[in-house]
Amino acid sequence: MKVLQEDFRVIDNCLCIRMPEEVDHHHAEELCRIADHYILEEQVENVLFDFEDTRFMDSSGIGILIGRYRLISCFGGKVYASHPDKQIRRMLEMSGMKKIVEIIG
Repeated sequence: MKVLQEDFRVIDNCLCIRMPEEVDHHHAEELCRIADHYILEEQVENVLFDFEDTRFMDSSGIGILIGRYRLISCFGGKVYASHPDKQIRRMLEMSGMKKIVEIIG
């Protein structure tokens, strides 16, 4: 499964990223590269990671979120995670990500 350009949308100064079914090291580099391009070139204010279709995430997913948080917070922005399933929500909570990422939905 490949990361597609249409998985990235800018809506009202928010970069919305539809995360793939599996978030692992195979997807991490490309996700980060495309997201950083949007953050820097489109001057978005916030980033929303939509986990609705995601069924698996390893620690590289946490790295993706931390990296985008570090970048967007330089501009005063926030990071959101929407629709995480029970397992991903638990991973976000146990890793301490709730301190820097607001979980919605």
